[in-house]
Amino acid sequence: LLLLLLFGYAINTDVDHIPTGVWDQSKSKQSREMIAKFQVSHYFDIKYDVASMEELEELMDAGDIRAALVFPPDYAYQIEQNSPVDIQILLDGSDPTAARTALSSAQMITQNQALNLQESFLKKQGFDEVKLPIQAQSRVMYNPDMDSTVFNIPGLIGLILQNVTALLTAFAMVREKERGTMEQLVVTSVRPVELILGKLVPYVLIGLFSFLLVLMTAIFWFGVPVKGSVTLLIALGLLFLVTTLAIGMLISTIAKTQLQAMQVAFAIILPSVLLSGFIFPRETMPLVIQWIGGIIPLTYFLMILRGIFLKGVSLAYLWQETLTLTGFAFLICTVAVMRFRKKLE
Repeated sequence: LLLLLLFGYAINTDVDHIPTGVWDQSKSKQSREMIAKFQVSHYFDIKYDVASMEELEELMDAGDIRAALVFPPDYAYQIEQNSPVDIQILLDGSDPTAARTALSSAQMITQNQALNLQESFLKKQGFDEVKLPIQAQSRVMYNPDMDSTVFNIPGLIGLILQNVTALLTAFAMVREKERGTMEQLVVTSVRPVELILGKLVPYVLIGLFSFLLVLMTAIFWFGVPVKGSVTLLIALGLLFLVTTLAIGMLISTIAKTQLQAMQVAFAIILPSVLLSGFIFPRETMPLVIQWIGGIIPLTYFLMILRGIFLKGVSLAYLWQETLTLTGFAFLICTVAVMRFRKKLE
């Protein structure tokens, strides 16, 4: 719950209110109108009005601004003459995400203002209405506001469940070895499969409780609606829990110490953050990296989570991901049982 609250507020890919400086050499009504357009867009916060390029560069070097606008001295004159005029836009490229957002937003603002000025000029020439030959009618589906929280929270649920449950079971069998209680298990009639299940079932219940806890927090605290079937979501969440717990159990049958178990667990957990599609689209990755991400169970559970949360799709659209998770769960549990030997090594 703590991880969900912490990451839910910290991981935000929406870029707005970019600190911006302005060097307005025109000092005119036209330049002030353009600056106001940038300010009211909420993408830019005009924080500094400077008198030289050196001041802008110093502010950007210090990290006080991430964007800057430079208006030429003849800006107003060129506007009045209906002549092309350039506004220089400086961007801090050390943060590419913020720079790309600032660039696209600045281009959109300047193009809209240029269109308004052109329409005003044509009306003065006697044209009553200006129609563009092509217009784009856009519609954003599933997440109309393009809110990153709605996208990130379902992914965080899967990521947190994987990390917590895999670590829990990774220490299960190793702890028996280090405490010396493995001898007591050796002399019993418990078979390997029974011991594995005995270790797995309590953690399944704990993991299911954790899943329901973070699910309710996502819905009622962060306000992320579940557009699909909650019952289907819980059922597939239980399947994913079994898979991740089996991964932890497999680790515990390999590692000799809890330190080794922790190292192996993190070697699996950390790549899954980057390769599963949690942050970066897998389609943009090299083909080899996509194949590696394809053997990570979290990859498929993220598709399930976002499909049910955002799109409201049913099992008819998620059967491939469900079948893959089922295969992972069966394969990993089988390997964990085969690797376990109820004897001291």
